[in-house]
Amino acid sequence: MVTGDLFYSPTMSESVDNRNGNKHDEYNNTHPDDVDWKLPIAFNKPRHTATIEGVNCITQTWRMKERMKTVSVALVLCLNVGVDPPDVVKTQPCARLECWIDPQLMSPQKALEMIGKNLQLQYERWQPRARYKQSLDPTVEEVKKLCTSLRRNAKEERVLFHYNGHGVPKPTSNGEIWVFNRVSRLASLIFHCRITYTQYIPLSVYDLQTWMGAPSIYVYDCSNAGIIVDSFQQFAEQHEREYEMEKQAVQHNRTAGVASATAPSYKNCIQLAACAASQILPMNPDLPADIFTACLTTPITIALRWFVMQNTSKLVPKVSLDLIDKIPGQLSDRRTMLGELNWIFTAITDTIAWNTLPRDLFQRLFRQDLLVASLFRNFLLAERILRSYDCTPVSFPKLPPTFQHPMWQAWDLALDLSLAQLAAVLESETLFVHSPFFEEQLTAFQVWLTLGSKSRNPPEQLPIVLQVLLSQVHRLRALELLGKFLDLGPWAVNLALSVGIFPYVLKLLQSNARELRPLLVFIWAKILAVDSTCQADLVRDHGHKYFLSVLQDPTIPSEHRTLAAFVLASIVNNYPAGQEAALKGSLVSICLEQLGDPNPLLRQWLCLCLARLWHNYDAARWCGVRDIAHEKLYTLLQDPIPEVRAAAVYALGTFINSVTKRSEHANNIDQIIAMTLINTVSHDMSPLVRKELVVALQWMVLHFENSFVTLAVAEENSRRDPVVETLSPFTGMRRIGSRDRLKILSPNNAYGTDTTDFSQDRMKRVSSSSSISSLGNNWEFVRKPCESIGQSSFGNLPSLSYGSVYMKLWHGLCSLDSDPHPSVATMSQKVTNHIRNQVKECSVPKEVTEAKLPSISLPPSPSSRASFLTKGESLPTVSATSEILRPPRVPLHGSRTRKTPPINTITEEADEVLGFKNPLTTSLFVEWNCAQFAQPVSLESETESTNDIESRAHYEREWRYLRNKKQRRDAKEEQIRVARGRLESQVFHTRSPQPPEVVTFHPFDKHLAVAAKDCFGIWDWQTGTRLTYCTSRGSKMARVTALGFINSHDVALLMTGSDDGSVRIWKNYCNMLGRDPTLLTAWQALADAQPASKSPSAGVPGSTVHNSASAGLITSWEQRSLTLAVTGDVRIVRLWDAETELKKQDIPTGADICATCLDTDGSGTLMALGCGDGSVRLFDRRLPPHEARVMTWREHTAWVLGAYFRGTATGAPRLITGSLSGDIRFFDLRKNSSVNTVQTAQGITAMAVHNVADIFTCASMNQCISVYNMSGQNLNAIKSYEGFMGTRIGPVSCLNFHPYRVVLAAGCMDSSVSVYASEPRR
Repeated sequence: MVTGDLFYSPTMSESVDNRNGNKHDEYNNTHPDDVDWKLPIAFNKPRHTATIEGVNCITQTWRMKERMKTVSVALVLCLNVGVDPPDVVKTQPCARLECWIDPQLMSPQKALEMIGKNLQLQYERWQPRARYKQSLDPTVEEVKKLCTSLRRNAKEERVLFHYNGHGVPKPTSNGEIWVFNRVSRLASLIFHCRITYTQYIPLSVYDLQTWMGAPSIYVYDCSNAGIIVDSFQQFAEQHEREYEMEKQAVQHNRTAGVASATAPSYKNCIQLAACAASQILPMNPDLPADIFTACLTTPITIALRWFVMQNTSKLVPKVSLDLIDKIPGQLSDRRTMLGELNWIFTAITDTIAWNTLPRDLFQRLFRQDLLVASLFRNFLLAERILRSYDCTPVSFPKLPPTFQHPMWQAWDLALDLSLAQLAAVLESETLFVHSPFFEEQLTAFQVWLTLGSKSRNPPEQLPIVLQVLLSQVHRLRALELLGKFLDLGPWAVNLALSVGIFPYVLKLLQSNARELRPLLVFIWAKILAVDSTCQADLVRDHGHKYFLSVLQDPTIPSEHRTLAAFVLASIVNNYPAGQEAALKGSLVSICLEQLGDPNPLLRQWLCLCLARLWHNYDAARWCGVRDIAHEKLYTLLQDPIPEVRAAAVYALGTFINSVTKRSEHANNIDQIIAMTLINTVSHDMSPLVRKELVVALQWMVLHFENSFVTLAVAEENSRRDPVVETLSPFTGMRRIGSRDRLKILSPNNAYGTDTTDFSQDRMKRVSSSSSISSLGNNWEFVRKPCESIGQSSFGNLPSLSYGSVYMKLWHGLCSLDSDPHPSVATMSQKVTNHIRNQVKECSVPKEVTEAKLPSISLPPSPSSRASFLTKGESLPTVSATSEILRPPRVPLHGSRTRKTPPINTITEEADEVLGFKNPLTTSLFVEWNCAQFAQPVSLESETESTNDIESRAHYEREWRYLRNKKQRRDAKEEQIRVARGRLESQVFHTRSPQPPEVVTFHPFDKHLAVAAKDCFGIWDWQTGTRLTYCTSRGSKMARVTALGFINSHDVALLMTGSDDGSVRIWKNYCNMLGRDPTLLTAWQALADAQPASKSPSAGVPGSTVHNSASAGLITSWEQRSLTLAVTGDVRIVRLWDAETELKKQDIPTGADICATCLDTDGSGTLMALGCGDGSVRLFDRRLPPHEARVMTWREHTAWVLGAYFRGTATGAPRLITGSLSGDIRFFDLRKNSSVNTVQTAQGITAMAVHNVADIFTCASMNQCISVYNMSGQNLNAIKSYEGFMGTRIGPVSCLNFHPYRVVLAAGCMDSSVSVYASEPRR
């Protein structure tokens, strides 16, 4: 009679009844149609699907390399009032106004002076701080004196030369403009009378270039002005040729003392000309004579006059030219009619320029210099007006035609609406109705945003949004729309910066309006995610204080505080001034106070903000020490979000590296941090976290380099000395047998409580009488490492005691060298190889040196330092005598053999190396997190995109779920029929490169996964095609003992588990579209678990599969709870949470023997475990781990091959188990003994139970597969392969049923894989 140990759980029966005994609820006949929609999906977060990299965009050069200012203005007026030039025949009446003054209403001299004064006033409105000099009817000498003096005073800044040539002849084709002779000028001044004769003197533009220098801007208001522009370029080239000739002459005559001239840059000078080379200015008496100057300096006035003169002005017949001059308001006051028109004009001309000009030209002309920008905006108006009079203004650089741009219609409409109410406003003095221009343009921008994308033309209203940002009426809406635009991606941010948005949003940080805070932090986060150079501007203008106030305000939603944390992290990133400013703003305490916030993204960015704040900044580190920042960060090492854990590890790593002056206190803190990291996250499920662990630990290696060199020397000794290798903790660290992998000890108990278990097998090679003494003696190599390799090449290395901090850190790093994820392993190997290479490079032959380092002190006994820093214990005090000893200096020998710089003598203050250390390895985790702010918020994850029912991802998912539903429905008939039928039609047969050990079906795709040794392959079992076959990238000695599909209802992933304890998740496992399988994630699932004893049933006669008595890794995946249960040659079942990528719990098996099979009920409640001693154990996972075992059945007497949860028609829960002895037992989970037993063949090698159909199968040792129904009736047997003279099947190593179809897969030791169905292949 077989006894059963019953530990009754009050919750167990409820659980069983609730789930109706079926671990796959969706398999029931009554499963809901939308079951797949309710199932969660694992490993689909951005950290799994996205490439970990920084912002993948090119930052445009929106920031001007040098801002310029026009500091001097030369106003040269050649009017000769009252005398017409000889080559111009004027009409009668004719345009007379110059600077809105009629010279005929006063004396010529007074008129000239008034015109000069007015022109200066008109320019001063655009640049009031410039230095203005007038030259009225000048001579050549006066122009030269004026230009040279202005250039001398302006230095490297820009000078403007305004030339009005209405009183002199037209420019000549030789590149000359005209001024006056001295005699006529003096006569005019002395006699105050009109001279009847005038002598005109030519002034070469070549000379003018020389006097003006560069940079300069020229305005030519005269007929045929285009000639000057053409000549200017020819003379600029002539200057360059002369410079080259002079430069060559200087090189040939250096001894003669010829000075080298500076390179001319006249080609880059800006020119504005009133008309083309063959055109004369309009003489319409309703227009001013200097219409070009009027457009450039008084654009609103001339625009209004010109508009009224057009035929369209008949819509407002009451408005006359005289009434225009009475428009109320000031140009600078936007609340008035005149000010609003000026504001609209600025916005429209800016918009036309931005939409028409190339970006670099727009930046140069419209953003570099305020006066130049104003003149070019007004130049666009001049082109529109003058073209209506058959004049074409010319500029250099040349601009594309803009006079027909659609935005001019918006300008006409704005003028129309304003002038329509002008009469009423002037008569009744009522307030005018503001123009709807800006509201309409914002609406147009909003419409663009609904359809906008990178592939479309940019929104032409962007400069208008810029204009209204500082308007209290429109700025809230403008900021909201701007934020939506910036959210489109880095290209949108670059566009906004190129249009000149930066100074506007910078100034808005001075606002105290709370409603702007969410918008401003969002906009600044978008800007800094693309262009981090803005940090200097923020600190200079004290903008960081704005974000500090947002971050510390608990009333602000956490999403906005997250953005503020990101902005502050960007401000302090590698910017000492930003770090200092943020530290003064109490950023450390602000961040630490909120580390417990429910928002994981905020917790993550608080960590990264702290990390960047104290990176290479000692003051911030010690501020953190005073606030015990490192201890507060420890809690986040177990955060449910992997990104938060990685951020906390990164912060602690920069905390270690931030010390500029080492002390015992600093070293103690760093050692505690390093040991906490190695004990907490070295076996984290997420490779993201483990990468950051390597990055963090490298700083300990770099700062305490000599201590690790000591350990590397010891490791080298352990490899040379076979006795030491027997006992050294380094043995097997890098080269370890696959099955011993599960027995390797973690850093937190490597040399502690499990020392006896660790050495139980290896101690047999050493005589018992000398084992204790040899253990102590063999640790001499740690204390005196240089005695065997040669100490002279290493300088003075420290002596380390057994169990030191550095030994445990080195052990942890070496274990990371063989991490299942290749990226983690590669990073760790860079760190450890840095130390090992120093040992190789510095080693010299033993015969070169004879001196040996004297021993300072004997190492303590291993037992006295056992279990150092295990959980619940504190770090021992580090002292100069116990941890790092300073040996006496020994002079170097053998330096003649190899010149190698000695490694620095270290003390407890660590290596005395000045300056900051260069990292050995880096990750892109932080850059990847920053890049996420540059991407659209709405596309953060694939999950969110499938919520859009019109998206392609949603349609694809809907198709898959409909397919799944149909296949489940179609399989029902097979499941019912097979209970009385036969399962023997071979529908697939192939040979695997190696004997298969595990086979499993995909539930819905026609994929059969096969594991063989360290490889896995995928076959299409319907077509017989091999889709892929590749290695699992584990150790060559490791066997893949577990296979499973994750997210099988959606886009499936393949899970492989190896007997070294590693689990790997693969995407694109079936080589779709010719792409190789990609490793999604990998981790050590059973690291630091206590190994179990070997199975007593290892030697079952005839067994070909289990003769190693190692079950390897056993797994069970629950899609509903996203839980992976893992066990094997250990004494626990470990539950991993795929959502948080954390260990849920360790449930003790209660057995000293290995676990051989595992099954879960699919609802996160029950778990059944079969063991190597024949016992079957039932666990309720809702109970505390040590109380979770609620039942133990001991009815089997041999290795349990399988345990399967099943439901029944009556609803009574069942568990079906089978052992090597061939007995299949049926258990009612509520009873303490089996309710039925089926005895199959004596001795079976594999078994499988169908999830839904009432059949199971066993493979006997006599090479036969038998199929039974649940009553124990043998339905059929499979003994040979199909075909003519089919050979007998080989010894069966593995069996598995399809989850729904009645289809059986069998793998044999002769490397064959077959699939059998109830019906023959059609």
